[in-house]
Amino acid sequence: MGIQRIESVTYGIEDLDECIRFFDDFGLFLVERTDEHAVFETLTGQTLHLDTEPGPHVPPPVESGPTLREIVWGVDTPQELERLVAAVAKDREVRRSADGVHHTVDESGFGVGLTLARPRPAPVTPRPANALGSVTRWNTALAPIERVRPLRMCHVALNIRKEGRQDAVAFYTDRLGFRPTDVVEPMGVFMQAPGDDDQHTMLLCHRPDRTGVNHIAYEVPGFDDVIEGGNYMIDKGWREARRLGRHTVGSNVFRFVHAPCGGRVEYAADMDRVDDGYETRHHETTPPHHIWALRTNRDNEAS
Repeated sequence: MGIQRIESVTYGIEDLDECIRFFDDFGLFLVERTDEHAVFETLTGQTLHLDTEPGPHVPPPVESGPTLREIVWGVDTPQELERLVAAVAKDREVRRSADGVHHTVDESGFGVGLTLARPRPAPVTPRPANALGSVTRWNTALAPIERVRPLRMCHVALNIRKEGRQDAVAFYTDRLGFRPTDVVEPMGVFMQAPGDDDQHTMLLCHRPDRTGVNHIAYEVPGFDDVIEGGNYMIDKGWREARRLGRHTVGSNVFRFVHAPCGGRVEYAADMDRVDDGYETRHHETTPPHHIWALRTNRDNEAS
């Protein structure tokens, strides 16, 4: 089948302590730390690497300041991995590191890695909900979620330049097997990995006409996790990037937080799942960013 998921990401950073504090607050698990490097894990075994001095297999940064340097994609079989490496190597260098990752660079300068996927089962227990005619919680009151723990990195969004955007998309569709799910002509292309059922695993966004990391989204079990996770981050002093809402493309509930490693991170829940029966949608104009977003007039009320 091919690529199944994001296997790891690497950021080039400046302040290691600040980045460690951020992702600890965000709910990931610290599994390794040195003076220059830290590694966090999701519940499903994906890894986040924070490096003040990224290694030789990682390309130069595409923007100034802390930023995303490489995304490693997990492939289902050794045969598919060999096929994808050969497809990429037709016109660019591919280097294999000691850990079995094949490293190269995409059309925009982002590092791209290919390796065997190593998924780890994770317990998923969304909160039971009640509605008339559909009661799933009896005799039990809800309590606050003490710590939100993201299940997985579910998608990555990268900013790219408008010039050459067709080639940037073609690298992922023609070489790596991604499928466009929503093509938004003024904004970008949402794509699904072959082994994923999320409406999108990746977004290449040309709207800002500059190269850089936009965000990485982390799936959490449900709506409450999105809200309570964002509240916890605000309580810890981190800055929210966008009000709570539900996207139009993908339908997921979202909450974004600015990250000291560059770009933003997103708590995401309840994204559309689509199979081969989902036909690519083409949008001549950009759909609304969200179906709804939190609004309030309480701040304007007299004390």
